[in-house]
Amino acid sequence: MNSFKSGFVAIIGRPNVGKSTFMNRVIGQKIAIMSDKPQTTRNKIQGVLTDQDSQLVFIDTPGIHKPKHRLGDFMVKIAENTLNEVDAILFMINAKEGYGKGDQYILDRLQEVKRPVYLIINKIDLIHPDELFPLIEKYKDKHKFEEVIPISALEGNNVDHLLDVLKEKLPEGPQFYPEDQVTDHPERFIIGELIREKVLQLTHEEIPHSIAVVIENIEKRESNAVFIQAIIITERSTQKGILIGKQGNMLKNIGKNARKDIEALLGSKVYLELWIKVKKDWRNKQTQLKEYGFRSDEY
Repeated sequence: MNSFKSGFVAIIGRPNVGKSTFMNRVIGQKIAIMSDKPQTTRNKIQGVLTDQDSQLVFIDTPGIHKPKHRLGDFMVKIAENTLNEVDAILFMINAKEGYGKGDQYILDRLQEVKRPVYLIINKIDLIHPDELFPLIEKYKDKHKFEEVIPISALEGNNVDHLLDVLKEKLPEGPQFYPEDQVTDHPERFIIGELIREKVLQLTHEEIPHSIAVVIENIEKRESNAVFIQAIIITERSTQKGILIGKQGNMLKNIGKNARKDIEALLGSKVYLELWIKVKKDWRNKQTQLKEYGFRSDEY
């Protein structure tokens, strides 16, 4: 009888290299929000992949970057602390963008980590195959990687091979989570993230990452429908106007699009009520960071 293997794998990289897309591809459903804006992920999101003889627990960290405010400090601290808590590290890069200063910032920190590091070259569907080898050579000179694996998280190219490599190297260990559990975050957290994703997608460059979503109430009624009340927190009154939109259309569209994903998550009819509140400079206020779910012991 084969022994059971298990382990924790951190996914790190510059903002917008495709970490959340990879996580959602591997787990098979949306647990990490995706956006074309950098710095989408703010908390460690654990995705759990279980099969007959192994369990991989993926930790999608916030993109490591030079912080500009207290929230940024919090995000980078989470990512860096994660590196010493796992069995393997996936250092993900964007094949289209290639090497940048942000990568060196991460590589400098990896020098101090005593964990196997895999270089994952994502978005290979966006480059010509001839461009891949020079890219691999450039990175191989900068760190001693366990292995270099090119993938396309969006298309699924070579993702199965990456999973096979990780499973082969896993240590023997227990099953940490039930086989039908795909994340360690409560539904309330995922719902808030899905709403925040729609804000980022629909407002484009108008609303930066100065928003947070607070779930005020979740209630299941006799009809089996779920009633959710949520507040979108922003920093300026002008942003509030953008989020509401002309005749309330922007807020309606955010709610409509978020509701579809939430219904898919919960498997129930959902009624979603959204409000906007202005909290000036909340990203630099420790009390409000704590109130919105960013724990003070992590920043």
